[in-house]
Amino acid sequence: MLILLGIYFSIKTNFVQFRYFREMFKLLGEQTNTKDNKQGVSSFQAFCISAASRIGTGNLAGVALAIAIGGPGAVFWMWLIALIGSSSSFIESTLGQIYKVKDGDTFRGGPAYYIEKALGKRWLGIIFSILITITFGLVFNSVQSNTIASAFEQAFGFNTAITGVILVVLSGYIIFGGVQRIANASSVIVPIMALIYVSLSIFIMIKNITLIPGMIKIIFTNAFGIKQAVGGSLSLVMIQGIKRGLFSNEAGMGSVPNAAAAADTSHPVKQGLIQTLGVFTDTILICSATAFIILLSGVYNNPGDLTGIQLTQAAVSYQVGSWGNSFVAVCIFLFAFSSIIGNYYYGETNLEFIKSSKSALFIYRIFALCMVMLGSMAKLSTVWDMADLFMGLMAVINLIVIARLSPIAYEALKDYTRQRKEGKNPVFKASSNPKLNNLEYWNNEES
Repeated sequence: MLILLGIYFSIKTNFVQFRYFREMFKLLGEQTNTKDNKQGVSSFQAFCISAASRIGTGNLAGVALAIAIGGPGAVFWMWLIALIGSSSSFIESTLGQIYKVKDGDTFRGGPAYYIEKALGKRWLGIIFSILITITFGLVFNSVQSNTIASAFEQAFGFNTAITGVILVVLSGYIIFGGVQRIANASSVIVPIMALIYVSLSIFIMIKNITLIPGMIKIIFTNAFGIKQAVGGSLSLVMIQGIKRGLFSNEAGMGSVPNAAAAADTSHPVKQGLIQTLGVFTDTILICSATAFIILLSGVYNNPGDLTGIQLTQAAVSYQVGSWGNSFVAVCIFLFAFSSIIGNYYYGETNLEFIKSSKSALFIYRIFALCMVMLGSMAKLSTVWDMADLFMGLMAVINLIVIARLSPIAYEALKDYTRQRKEGKNPVFKASSNPKLNNLEYWNNEES
């Protein structure tokens, strides 16, 4: 479904993910659309909330897991899912913006909201809300804390329970501060961590520049190799690459529209394009950085007892020395901690969809922190298997829905393109598409 719908959306939008690539960077710097003195969530902050969730253990531990199980060819399938799937991210994020609702000084929205408003199926929206709240707020956060605890145990000898307590305290401070504190924290942590990690990978690539052609060859030969096909492992290579690619960039899963809807912008397509850039940032940049470090080190050939983040730590240490263990531990802390607060936000906005209740929100926050604690002490295979199961269920529902609603996003893209050609700063109005109904925000012509 991911591949077929990704190809379909790419063709229908005339490959929007490539045509508007430069435009995506320009839009990142736009200020909020708020006309009063109250502070909204900017396009950049919404991008950082989604990037905080995207850029986490999938980029460091997930890539290592895919290579250890599926081989170097899994990297190619991660790339393919990103390039094709980015069109799905555009569709779902644009829909998230179109059907967003006011929430005090900010906005909220996502698949549950466009399922209810566009399809009139609140019951399905509730099912999706329950799935995403469990998947991100609880299960995925246990994956993040599990990876942090494992990395700190290997690098510093920290007891996993102590690491769990520290994570609970830090996470609790931010998530009890509301969406604005989450947005502020994400906009600081995400750019810093991405820059540091990519800089290290560039250094390692320059250091091993003569090995790069051979590395690229290994990736492609393993992705389509006769040896893999005959041995029956080609499907394993594909599945690992696609699973880990989806877990990392989340394109089409239905999570990112929740962050996209929070942005205060003048046209839904703007946030659709910005979130499309998030897929490239996550997979083509960060995941590739991890893959290149592991493949250039060669440690994936004899991983032994090393799984997930420990394999990445071993690869970095092989390249830069013993301090590599500590460096990756710090990186994974920043990556995974930002994911915890980003994941939590997805659960909160969907809990609000089901029922706006301060007591229910408080209970959810306590449960989320408990899962952070439990995840730090659980077995690796258990938390990853749970993540894969719930991730798949979410993706199936969301992909079916956005396939039905995609014509609305196409019309919004046409409207945006027309206004850009006229030299305007695009402003969206519901009246531009007579098929739109049941909108809360864009019906206001002053918005």
